[in-house]
Amino acid sequence: MLLSLDLSLPITNPTVQFLILFVIVLFAPILFNKIRIPSLMGLIIAGAVIGPYGAGLMLRDSNMIMLGNAGLLYIMFLAGIEIDVAEFRKNSSKSLVFGMLTFSIPMIIGTFAGLYLLNLTLISSILLASMFASHTLVAYPIISKLGAGKNRAVTVAVGGTMITDTLALLVLAVIVSMNEGQVTPAFWTEMTLSLVLFSLVVVFLFPVVGRWFFKKFHDSTSQFIFVLTMIFLGGFLAELAGIEAIIGAFLAGLSMNRLIPHVSSLMNRIGFVGNAIFIPIFLISVGMLIDYHAFITGFETLKVAAVMTVVAILAKFLAAWATQKIYGYTKAERMLIFGLSNAQAAATLAAIMVGHRVGLLDDSILNGTIVMILVTCTIASFRAQKGAVEVSLSEGVVKEEEGNPDERILIPVANKDTLRDLIDLSLTIKSKANVDNLYALNIIKSNESTPETEKASEKLLEEAVLLGAGADTVIQPLQRYDMNILNGILGVVKKYAITDIVMGLHVKQEISESFLGNLVEGVLHKCQSTLFVYKAIQPLGTIKRRLVIIPPNAEKEVGFSLWLSKIWNLGRNSGGKLSFHAADEVLDILRYVRKKHPIDAEFNAFSDWKELAGLAKEVGKDDGLVIVMSRQRKISYDPAMRNIPDYINKHFKDSNFMLLYPVQSTSVEDYHNDMINASLITPVRNQDGLGATFDKR
Repeated sequence: MLLSLDLSLPITNPTVQFLILFVIVLFAPILFNKIRIPSLMGLIIAGAVIGPYGAGLMLRDSNMIMLGNAGLLYIMFLAGIEIDVAEFRKNSSKSLVFGMLTFSIPMIIGTFAGLYLLNLTLISSILLASMFASHTLVAYPIISKLGAGKNRAVTVAVGGTMITDTLALLVLAVIVSMNEGQVTPAFWTEMTLSLVLFSLVVVFLFPVVGRWFFKKFHDSTSQFIFVLTMIFLGGFLAELAGIEAIIGAFLAGLSMNRLIPHVSSLMNRIGFVGNAIFIPIFLISVGMLIDYHAFITGFETLKVAAVMTVVAILAKFLAAWATQKIYGYTKAERMLIFGLSNAQAAATLAAIMVGHRVGLLDDSILNGTIVMILVTCTIASFRAQKGAVEVSLSEGVVKEEEGNPDERILIPVANKDTLRDLIDLSLTIKSKANVDNLYALNIIKSNESTPETEKASEKLLEEAVLLGAGADTVIQPLQRYDMNILNGILGVVKKYAITDIVMGLHVKQEISESFLGNLVEGVLHKCQSTLFVYKAIQPLGTIKRRLVIIPPNAEKEVGFSLWLSKIWNLGRNSGGKLSFHAADEVLDILRYVRKKHPIDAEFNAFSDWKELAGLAKEVGKDDGLVIVMSRQRKISYDPAMRNIPDYINKHFKDSNFMLLYPVQSTSVEDYHNDMINASLITPVRNQDGLGATFDKR
């Protein structure tokens, strides 16, 4: 039976439409990158070519609009979920200043341009100015791909976007209501209450629901579908509150930020689907709006387009320039801010469509808007890419110093129930530069080797590899046969020069009277690597706060900056607050480090380990515990450490906990030799930039 296809223009066959879209998504970036044009612009231009004003292959129908809107919401969600919360809080006042600048400057210039250059009425001029004030983070995917997504300027620009878009869309709502004579006290009351209620639901209720879901359901597919649901639920609730859906999507991302570890398979999946499908289709849909006839329809349209484009570019540049001067940012960071804030698309389209529908803006403004979108998106793409490249290159020197090429993490795995938790922890604490020096080890006792045990071992290691691949990290599987498991671990540690070992306890297992059992005790006695003993009651990303207990004189140990960098990564990548409890000398160092490497942390004086049990009152159900340990005769050892197993069994058995043993010597005689051992000192200086921080201090 032959299938007939309708290939007449425009194409309406869904299969052919999707084929065209994915061919463009595949080849447009490749072709335009070869001629040094940002892939973002390639997709927009391709959309113009196939759109109703180009070759007419596809219409911008309801399906295309739906997919495009989904991509726009996805961009805003990614901006919220990828933002560095600690940096965001640190720069919240700067985001507010930039948001007000990038709103007020375009509003002032745009209003005067509408009144005196385009001869519009005051109410139409204000509406036009609100279009200039808003912007869309079209260039954010470029910046994110180039590794500049967490730069301070990007954080400020993203935060400012939420402010200016909210204000611009509120102006739109007020202007339309004024035009219809509906601006009454009841209008202001209803708008205020709806915005407050919407903000409370998204900011406070979304994290509660998300934490509950991630605790109950561990299936990766279900978690990803849940994230998609929250994106569009946030957008829907925003529309119910009378503002644009993009604000809801951004706040949804911000509220989910702490629940999804930044180095995890779920985060990787979220970014992949967005960058591969939703965002490209949004850019194609924007291109389909471009009507080249707008350039040749007459002088009036060209005049309007020229005025609108110049005003939009000038106003956004002035806001970026003023922000740079106020806060002493670099030229590259100014380009990042300008690139992110110059592109006019989503909110601008919303304003022009509404204004045109109610008769406040005419056809020449509509056509001029299309030209402005094309030009601003083009300029924004080039400036954002150039700024991101320069920032990445300048930070690349630092990153080469930050990365620890000698870091090698060993994860002994023997239980399927604890496998995911151990892998998640290892991925979270590792150095950014370490993408292939993680080892999953399973040891089969020689006298217990059977085809069944070998197959179970291979399946366990295969799952470990897949979990690492989901986070773009190569986990190398190691299967060993040995009569003694301890000897097998020690042999691998020596062969692969392992620097860190992550070991776990079964969920139902308590700490034994012989401390952590013979295996861990043996590793502690015979191995110098940093050791993490981890027990997870709930997923790592659902922990709100971690109490980090540090003994006095810990800063004098050889492995101090090594383990501290891991704890810093834990706070940086998982989103949970770190509550440090330590002596004043240690806290002074931690405060200094936080100034250079911001994380969400608090500091509490604590030196008497006999009072450790008293901290049980501070530990909630979503809190975790990290205890930095030491061995006898070491400088930071405290006799109270002998009671740690009893404390945990009695007070913290229902909480996530980790016991951390810094790298140490096997004998007192070797201790001072290790202090000058280059293999130890080098990682201390290079570990994620903390070593350089200590040197400067």
